[in-house]
Amino acid sequence: MTDTESNPLGLFGRYLSLWVALCIAAGVGLGALFPSAFEAIAGLEFASVNLVVALFIWVMIFPMMVQVDLGCLRDVGKRPGGLALTLVINWLIKPFSMALLAWLFFKGVFADLVTPEDANQYIAGMILLGVAPCTAMVFVWSQLSKGDPNYTLVQVSVNDLIMVFAFAPLAGLLLGVSDVFVPWSTLVLSVVLFVVIPLVAGAITRKALLARGQGALDRFNDRLKPAGIIGLLATVVLIFGLQAPTILARPGVIALISVPLLIQSYGIFVIAYGLAWVFRIRHEIAAPAAMIGTSNFFELAVAVAISLFGLQSGAALATVVGVLIEVPVMLSLVAIANRTRGAFTARAIS
Repeated sequence: MTDTESNPLGLFGRYLSLWVALCIAAGVGLGALFPSAFEAIAGLEFASVNLVVALFIWVMIFPMMVQVDLGCLRDVGKRPGGLALTLVINWLIKPFSMALLAWLFFKGVFADLVTPEDANQYIAGMILLGVAPCTAMVFVWSQLSKGDPNYTLVQVSVNDLIMVFAFAPLAGLLLGVSDVFVPWSTLVLSVVLFVVIPLVAGAITRKALLARGQGALDRFNDRLKPAGIIGLLATVVLIFGLQAPTILARPGVIALISVPLLIQSYGIFVIAYGLAWVFRIRHEIAAPAAMIGTSNFFELAVAVAISLFGLQSGAALATVVGVLIEVPVMLSLVAIANRTRGAFTARAIS
């Protein structure tokens, strides 16, 4: 097998982690040098969704949507294991483990390093991340780990449907408040932008290409690989550029918040991925299931943190730290998933 064949993004994708590291540094540097430019970009948002970031994410997820075969979606129900795992991890484990870790570190380990008021704010922000599983970027991580595009679509869709009903009461329970404002415009817009529109566009494109033969579809997918890389790297530069002032002004606090978030991310992945192995779930289903539980719907978490606690609050800062660590962490987990694919091959039954 050639390097190009073994990596979903081709030869350049072998060094993707290096390019991402360089883009993180470039984003922070550009954000510090040209703050007004990034402030202008930050202002281009609707319902707490930055439209420039949305464009780059759309570029990333469109290639996977072209691979979705709508006719095969009805077969997903024959393999319920991955979907059940996704729901158990996202709604019965992840929110509570995040609340526990946040409390453990900021009421215990880091108690002498932050004020009690700040500690409460950071805990609240991390809880909001824990109850907001990812919608958009899961498609990217699934593609990078060679996940089943049809199954991933169903996992994300069902998860989003549950989030509509479960987010507010679960967040309210863990935050200890009786009324959690749910920014429905953010939730609905994100689903439309990152699921509905790319899916429709992908289905139309797929049908047109298949009319010319499977070879036309394969060639089109090959040509899209550089676009996916460009979209990912541009997103990294933009995210870190937008948050450069915060990163440079409060590196110590960001480092503290990152510790429980990193433990949560890797811990949830180990639990989900390990259970998938135990229950003999196929790798192309197991990997995306673990990725959904690990990554976060940061637009929703940030919007709720701002509405409840304010733009300059510690809670909002904690949700932003979740944004900053997501791409590097998820790329490392993609690498782990790809290297351990063989451990699933002989065991998989669902």
